[in-house]
Amino acid sequence: MDNSICQVYEEIQSLEEEIKLLAEKYEDNQHESTFFSDEEIVMSIKSFQREFQGESKGRESPSDLKAELESLEADLSFLMKFTGIQFTSHSKKTVEKTRNRTVQKHRLSGNCHSLSFQLEFQLLEMQNKESVSAVITDLSIIMESGEDSDMSKFVSSTEERGNLLTFFRSLSSYAEWYEHRRCTFLHFKEDEPTVDA
Repeated sequence: MDNSICQVYEEIQSLEEEIKLLAEKYEDNQHESTFFSDEEIVMSIKSFQREFQGESKGRESPSDLKAELESLEADLSFLMKFTGIQFTSHSKKTVEKTRNRTVQKHRLSGNCHSLSFQLEFQLLEMQNKESVSAVITDLSIIMESGEDSDMSKFVSSTEERGNLLTFFRSLSSYAEWYEHRRCTFLHFKEDEPTVDA
């Protein structure tokens, strides 16, 4: 009896040591995966500023368009690495268009780490002399949240508020930790001793 207790105790110590090593390895990977040079970040910020300030207007030549496309692809790649979010499809349909009002229906699907999602919403853009305002309406989110009631509550709350920025920020963080939990449980499931009857 004492021998089996010692074996269990040694196994527990071994698992604790393995958990400690995995935690250290995870920390190292986090630092590597989220490390982007200041130059990459500045280039990405400048690219976005150009887009929002309208500096890209007037580019008509194919070489300018190709250079702009390459820049946008680099920015997209950076953002996918940074957030873990990858869009797999997008469709847009204009529902209504007047002189100062546009309604478009959007459908997005993608993955964030190992979680897939689908979004459907309407984007209402209203333009007056000084500015353009945009409002998201009729937001519908479909996710594989499984048994996680907190995620279901979060999705419902986000649908009511129509806040996509909060959704994507939270999804990125949640999906990253979801993946870590899944890998941890798989690790322990693989190490489970079999009982012979």
